[in-house]
Order: sequence, then structure tokens, then C-alpha cells
Amino acid sequence: MIKLFVGLGNPGPEYASTRHNAGAWWTTALSRQLKLTLNMDKGYHGLVARTSVGGQPLWLLEPQTFMNLSGRSVAALARFFKIAPNEILVAHDELDIPVGQAKLKRGGSHAGHNGLRDIHAQLGSDDYWRLRLGIGHPGNKDDVVGWVLKKPPLDEHIAIDQCIDRCLKAFPDLAAGAMDKATLQIHTSKPPRAHTPKAGTPASASAAAVAAPEQAGSPAPTQETKP
Repeated sequence: MIKLFVGLGNPGPEYASTRHNAGAWWTTALSRQLKLTLNMDKGYHGLVARTSVGGQPLWLLEPQTFMNLSGRSVAALARFFKIAPNEILVAHDELDIPVGQAKLKRGGSHAGHNGLRDIHAQLGSDDYWRLRLGIGHPGNKDDVVGWVLKKPPLDEHIAIDQCIDRCLKAFPDLAAGAMDKATLQIHTSKPPRAHTPKAGTPASASAAAVAAPEQAGSPAPTQETKP
């Protein structure tokens, strides 16, 4: 079962709506679903909430280090509460998955993601679960840093938010350790078919009618960010 749900991102209001914070959007949405409040805990270097599901303790964590130091936060909480790597799920942005789609996997390479790289190092293991939230790829590897640290256009932000909402339906299975059922739920949950506007209607009109939520900012960062 998953005892610790982690959402990766960079701290501060200037990063709150960037693609790199898609993981933090997930834990924020999950906290709302569970009616929990994420509060800063300096001992774990992040925003933390605790609850109980099925009689078992469960934590939500949004590291407030920068992305490249995410493992410091994750390892601090996991070690204190004796949470094994395979009981941790890390939600993060994924370049190699199209916008609006998500994949669940356990273990494997960090694939150059600096948040996962540090979690690997701090836990001393890659045997944790990842919820990979698609943000798409800019097409050129030289553009990746700028891509992840920018806000997506409105239609993409809406697609990611809708994907997060669909993934939240798998939470009961994730918390119960029914990982096969959770995987099936997440992998078979497809984005809704795009609406084709009528002739003479701007393609962005339908998207513009829906406001993309923006997360509340965290305390301003004090060190250099690295994606």
C-alpha cells in the first residue's frame, strides 16, 4: 500500500503554475479531495498533511526545497516514519508522455529528472512508485529547461488538471495497495475528445471559457533553482 504521496515542484509563486510543478498540482488536488490542509514542517523541508485510511496512517508531502533537492524532504519523512520505498508514490511531470495522459510505474531510471535523481540518491533506492503526469516535449532537448519552467498555455493546463482529476479516482486503490487496479484505472483513463469549434469561432474560445486554477504560492525561494 502507499503510505506517502509526494508531489514534486519548485517552491514560490513564480513557479506554482509552471509545467515542472505538475506533481505538486496532484498532491494539492488530493489534499482537497481528502479535506486536508498542507502545512509547512521544517523538519521535513516541505508542506505536510497526515490522515488515516483504512486504519493506516497516510502522509501527503510537497517538498519546499528546489526540485534538485527533493530527496532531502522525501527521505527525512520516510526515514522518520519507517516508510519503505515501495510504499512511496511520487507524482511528477513527464516529458515523454503527451499532455493530458498519465502513467503509473514502479522503479527504474530517473531519466534525467532532477527531482527523481535526488530521491534515488537520498533513499538509496529506485524502488518507489511514480505517477508520471504528461506535459509533452518541446521537440528539442535544448529547449527542455525553458519548457518545464514555463506556464503551459490555457488549453494544456486544463488538460493536465483534467488528467489529475481522473487519476484521483485511483486513490482508493493506491492507498489500499491494489496497484494492478490503480494502474488499469490510470492507464485506461483517456482524455475527453477535443471539441471542434464551429466555423468562425477561434480554436481557443472553448478553452478560454474555463479558468485554469492557480495554486497558492509558497514562501519565496532562497537558492538557485535547477530543473
